[in-house]
Amino acid sequence: MIINNVGFNHCHDADFYIDRPNGSGDYLLLLIKTKSIFTLNESDIIVPPNTVFLYKKGTPQFYRCMPQQTFSNDFVHFDFENNEKQLFDEFNIPFNTPITLKKLNLLSFFIKSITYENYSYNKNKDKNIFSYMTLMFSKIDEEMRFERELAFDSKYEKLSIIRGKMYSRPYDFHSVEEAAHELRMSKSLFQHNYKKKFGTTFIKDLINSRTAYAKMLLTTTNMTIEAIAIQCGYKTYVHFAKQFREQTGLTPSEYRKSYK
Repeated sequence: MIINNVGFNHCHDADFYIDRPNGSGDYLLLLIKTKSIFTLNESDIIVPPNTVFLYKKGTPQFYRCMPQQTFSNDFVHFDFENNEKQLFDEFNIPFNTPITLKKLNLLSFFIKSITYENYSYNKNKDKNIFSYMTLMFSKIDEEMRFERELAFDSKYEKLSIIRGKMYSRPYDFHSVEEAAHELRMSKSLFQHNYKKKFGTTFIKDLINSRTAYAKMLLTTTNMTIEAIAIQCGYKTYVHFAKQFREQTGLTPSEYRKSYK
């Protein structure tokens, strides 16, 4: 790993800006500690504190302070040697993309240590720098995975609530669109997450919930089968009987008789 320049806890006044149309000639890792403005694809975006940003070599670099505020960051300008790029690629850290983490303390400590090693006469400084850089990439990847899993857990928890409601009140659910709207998801994203979570499609699960509810009503009440069909969310008896038979191998009447 070749370190071309490194800085720890650098602070700049409100007139600070970076304007490099051709990039810096190397890779640039930034730990952004204050709210700032980055220009990406000719559009300005506001980047919050505790953001990691990795510029790919040859990429234009445009970023600056928020108006009337200061700018603080850690940075490493570096190049890969030999097969180091292949090792880095295994971490799946995206280039030219703001990555907001909860805290930068540990990563900032790594850059502080790299700064010390880079300007020292330590015998093993190159090995130490490589270890710190690799560990930093590993921790960024780890934090990204944790945040993604946390987001998925939140979605899955909501999906579980939806599924619980559906099995207790199947007559309240009539389509994928309704369920997706309740979670403020697109139809396609809802279907993808639902199948990933429960191993079945929403529609199949809805039919299963209605069938289970119908079985309960058929065996514990004297309701007519037509009334049960409506109670389970079906508009017609024919549709209800068809799906019930596909699920159980029996018509609703046959199921009620066989139970008795």
